[in-house]
Amino acid sequence: MTTPQTERALRLTVLVGESDIWHHRPVFTEIVHRAHRAGLPGASVFRGIEGFGASSMIHTQRLLSLSEDLPVAVVIVDTEDRIRAFLPLIEELVAKGGLVVLDECEIVRFGGGRERGR
Repeated sequence: MTTPQTERALRLTVLVGESDIWHHRPVFTEIVHRAHRAGLPGASVFRGIEGFGASSMIHTQRLLSLSEDLPVAVVIVDTEDRIRAFLPLIEELVAKGGLVVLDECEIVRFGGGRERGR
């Protein structure tokens, strides 16, 4: 058994509403496409089943109270320098709503894992 390799990283989480739109496209989709163009290693979008934001209105997926504005989280993990360089590229997308969170984290790579293409 080999010891996994670890490296320090920064996790960017962008919280927006599912119905937030940028030029006829969902904001979360625009963030993913900008991350891809910026050469970041990956981006994942997670749809919430219930939540509330600055409006204090609770949005839920429950059948009796269907919502069209569920919370959505876009998560991207990379080096601190690359994540911080990406922030200005999404500023206009979240300036009127949304929350950007940065967390220090550690990437764990086990033997045989994919290498980053940089």
